[in-house]
Amino acid sequence: MTAVVPEDLQADAPASRPSLWLWLPLALFAGFFVLVIFGLVRPADREVASAFVGKPLPQFALRPAVPDRPGLARADFTDGKPRLLNIFASWCIPCAAESPQLAALARQGVEIDGVAIRDRQPDVARFLANYGNPFARIGADDVSAIQLAIGSSGVPETFVIDGKGIIRHQHIGDIRAEDIPTIMAKLQEAAQ
Repeated sequence: MTAVVPEDLQADAPASRPSLWLWLPLALFAGFFVLVIFGLVRPADREVASAFVGKPLPQFALRPAVPDRPGLARADFTDGKPRLLNIFASWCIPCAAESPQLAALARQGVEIDGVAIRDRQPDVARFLANYGNPFARIGADDVSAIQLAIGSSGVPETFVIDGKGIIRHQHIGDIRAEDIPTIMAKLQEAAQ
Protein backbone atom coordinates (compact mmCIF):
# COMPACT_ATOMS: atom_id res chain seq x y z
CA MET A 1 0.00 0.00 0.00
CA THR A 2 1.40 3.40 -0.94
CA ALA A 3 0.77 6.51 0.96
CA VAL A 4 -0.65 9.41 -0.91
CA VAL A 5 0.79 12.80 0.01
CA PRO A 6 -1.48 15.75 -0.54
CA GLU A 7 -0.22 18.33 -3.05
CA ASP A 8 0.03 21.16 -0.54
CA LEU A 9 2.51 19.12 1.57
CA GLN A 10 4.64 18.17 -1.47
CA ALA A 11 5.65 21.82 -2.01
CA ASP A 12 7.13 22.02 1.52
CA ALA A 13 9.26 18.85 1.11
CA PRO A 14 13.03 19.49 0.83
CA ALA A 15 14.54 19.40 -2.64
CA SER A 16 16.52 16.30 -3.46
CA ARG A 17 19.53 18.25 -4.81
CA PRO A 18 21.08 21.25 -3.02
CA SER A 19 21.04 24.68 -4.49
CA LEU A 20 24.17 26.00 -6.23
CA TRP A 21 24.24 28.83 -3.71
CA LEU A 22 25.20 26.36 -1.02
CA TRP A 23 28.41 25.48 -2.94
CA LEU A 24 29.49 29.08 -3.58
CA PRO A 25 31.29 29.60 -0.21
CA LEU A 26 33.17 26.34 -0.68
CA ALA A 27 34.21 27.34 -4.22
CA LEU A 28 35.39 30.76 -3.01
CA PHE A 29 37.39 29.18 -0.19
CA ALA A 30 38.98 26.70 -2.62
CA GLY A 31 39.93 29.56 -4.96
CA PHE A 32 41.49 31.51 -2.08
CA PHE A 33 43.37 28.40 -0.94
CA VAL A 34 44.82 27.89 -4.43
CA LEU A 35 46.01 31.53 -4.54
CA VAL A 36 47.69 31.23 -1.15
CA ILE A 37 49.47 28.02 -2.12
CA PHE A 38 50.59 29.59 -5.43
CA GLY A 39 51.94 32.62 -3.54
CA LEU A 40 53.89 30.41 -1.14
CA VAL A 41 55.34 28.21 -3.86
CA ARG A 42 56.21 31.05 -6.19
CA PRO A 43 56.64 34.29 -4.21
CA ALA A 44 56.79 37.62 -5.98
CA ASP A 45 60.15 39.30 -6.59
CA ARG A 46 60.13 42.10 -4.04
CA GLU A 47 63.60 43.50 -4.82
CA VAL A 48 63.83 46.79 -6.60
CA ALA A 49 66.69 46.62 -9.07
CA SER A 50 68.41 49.82 -10.12
CA ALA A 51 67.53 51.14 -13.53
CA PHE A 52 71.07 52.51 -13.61
CA VAL A 53 72.85 49.17 -14.10
CA GLY A 54 74.76 49.62 -17.35
CA LYS A 55 74.85 53.40 -16.97
CA PRO A 56 77.57 55.70 -15.64
CA LEU A 57 77.63 56.92 -12.07
CA PRO A 58 76.24 60.45 -11.76
CA GLN A 59 78.62 63.30 -10.95
CA PHE A 60 79.16 63.69 -7.23
CA ALA A 61 81.73 64.69 -4.64
CA LEU A 62 81.10 63.70 -1.03
CA ARG A 63 82.97 64.98 2.00
CA PRO A 64 84.78 62.39 4.16
CA ALA A 65 82.50 60.49 6.53
CA VAL A 66 85.40 59.86 8.95
CA PRO A 67 88.66 61.75 9.47
CA ASP A 68 91.00 58.86 8.58
CA ARG A 69 89.56 58.18 5.09
CA PRO A 70 89.19 60.51 2.13
CA GLY A 71 85.78 61.47 0.80
CA LEU A 72 84.40 60.02 -2.38
CA ALA A 73 83.80 61.44 -5.86
CA ARG A 74 82.78 60.07 -9.23
CA ALA A 75 86.33 60.68 -10.49
CA ASP A 76 87.58 58.00 -8.06
CA PHE A 77 85.84 55.38 -10.18
CA THR A 78 87.54 56.18 -13.49
CA ASP A 79 91.06 54.88 -12.84
CA GLY A 80 90.60 51.73 -14.94
CA LYS A 81 90.13 49.33 -12.00
CA PRO A 82 86.76 47.79 -11.08
CA ARG A 83 85.70 48.20 -7.47
CA LEU A 84 82.76 47.90 -5.15
CA LEU A 85 80.61 50.78 -3.97
CA ASN A 86 78.93 49.83 -0.70
CA ILE A 87 75.98 51.86 0.59
CA PHE A 88 75.79 51.48 4.38
CA ALA A 89 74.84 53.19 7.64
CA SER A 90 75.97 52.84 11.24
CA TRP A 91 72.37 52.32 12.35
CA CYS A 92 71.86 49.43 9.89
CA ILE A 93 71.94 45.96 11.51
CA PRO A 94 72.39 44.05 8.20
CA CYS A 95 75.33 46.38 7.45
CA ALA A 96 77.04 45.06 10.58
CA ALA A 97 76.18 41.49 9.56
CA GLU A 98 77.89 41.87 6.18
CA SER A 99 81.12 43.28 7.68
CA PRO A 100 82.98 39.94 7.71
CA GLN A 101 82.20 39.42 4.02
CA LEU A 102 83.41 42.92 3.10
CA ALA A 103 86.61 42.23 5.07
CA ALA A 104 87.04 38.93 3.19
CA LEU A 105 86.62 40.73 -0.15
CA ALA A 106 89.16 43.37 0.90
CA ARG A 107 91.65 40.62 1.88
CA GLN A 108 91.26 39.21 -1.64
CA GLY A 109 92.40 42.55 -3.04
CA VAL A 110 89.00 44.03 -3.87
CA GLU A 111 88.94 47.79 -3.52
CA ILE A 112 85.80 48.87 -1.69
CA ASP A 113 84.51 52.41 -1.35
CA GLY A 114 81.65 53.30 0.96
CA VAL A 115 78.86 55.82 1.16
CA ALA A 116 77.51 56.43 4.66
CA ILE A 117 73.83 57.31 4.46
CA ARG A 118 72.22 59.84 6.79
CA ASP A 119 74.87 59.32 9.44
CA ARG A 120 76.98 61.30 11.89
CA GLN A 121 80.75 61.17 11.88
CA PRO A 122 81.10 59.81 15.47
CA ASP A 123 78.55 57.08 14.75
CA VAL A 124 80.32 56.02 11.54
CA ALA A 125 83.68 55.97 13.37
CA ARG A 126 82.21 53.82 16.16
CA PHE A 127 80.63 51.45 13.64
CA LEU A 128 83.95 51.02 11.80
CA ALA A 129 85.84 50.52 15.08
CA ASN A 130 83.38 47.78 16.10
CA TYR A 131 82.97 45.98 12.77
CA GLY A 132 86.13 46.78 10.80
CA ASN A 133 86.94 49.21 8.04
CA PRO A 134 87.40 47.61 4.60
CA PHE A 135 86.88 50.94 2.81
CA ALA A 136 89.53 52.86 0.86
CA ARG A 137 87.29 55.95 0.81
CA ILE A 138 84.06 56.81 2.60
CA GLY A 139 81.78 59.63 1.51
CA ALA A 140 79.03 61.11 3.67
CA ASP A 141 75.65 61.26 1.92
CA ASP A 142 73.69 63.31 4.45
CA VAL A 143 70.46 63.51 2.45
CA SER A 144 70.68 60.24 0.44
CA ALA A 145 71.22 62.21 -2.78
CA ILE A 146 73.78 59.81 -4.25
CA GLN A 147 71.93 56.80 -2.94
CA LEU A 148 68.81 57.87 -4.82
CA ALA A 149 70.75 59.01 -7.89
CA ILE A 150 72.14 55.50 -8.45
CA GLY A 151 68.83 53.78 -7.79
CA SER A 152 69.63 52.31 -4.40
CA SER A 153 66.50 51.40 -2.49
CA GLY A 154 67.98 50.84 0.95
CA VAL A 155 70.96 49.79 3.02
CA PRO A 156 73.05 47.83 2.62
CA GLU A 157 73.48 47.67 -1.11
CA THR A 158 76.63 47.04 -3.07
CA PHE A 159 77.39 47.98 -6.65
CA VAL A 160 80.11 46.65 -8.92
CA ILE A 161 81.57 49.63 -10.78
CA ASP A 162 83.90 49.09 -13.74
CA GLY A 163 87.08 51.13 -14.33
CA LYS A 164 85.19 53.70 -16.39
CA GLY A 165 82.61 54.48 -13.73
CA ILE A 166 79.82 52.33 -15.20
CA ILE A 167 77.50 50.42 -12.83
CA ARG A 168 77.79 46.74 -13.80
CA HIS A 169 75.97 44.90 -11.03
CA GLN A 170 73.78 45.62 -8.04
CA HIS A 171 73.62 43.40 -4.94
CA ILE A 172 70.60 44.26 -2.80
CA GLY A 173 70.83 43.51 0.90
CA ASP A 174 73.71 42.30 2.99
CA ILE A 175 76.49 40.32 1.36
CA ARG A 176 76.63 36.79 2.71
CA ALA A 177 79.41 34.24 2.38
CA GLU A 178 77.56 32.49 -0.45
CA ASP A 179 77.38 35.80 -2.39
CA ILE A 180 81.15 36.31 -2.56
CA PRO A 181 81.76 34.04 -5.61
CA THR A 182 79.09 35.91 -7.58
CA ILE A 183 80.49 39.30 -6.62
CA MET A 184 84.02 38.18 -7.53
CA ALA A 185 82.76 36.93 -10.90
CA LYS A 186 80.99 40.26 -11.54
CA LEU A 187 84.20 42.13 -10.66
CA GLN A 188 86.15 39.99 -13.14
CA GLU A 189 83.53 40.64 -15.82
CA ALA A 190 83.79 44.37 -15.11
CA ALA A 191 87.58 44.20 -15.54
CA GLN A 192 87.25 43.03 -19.14
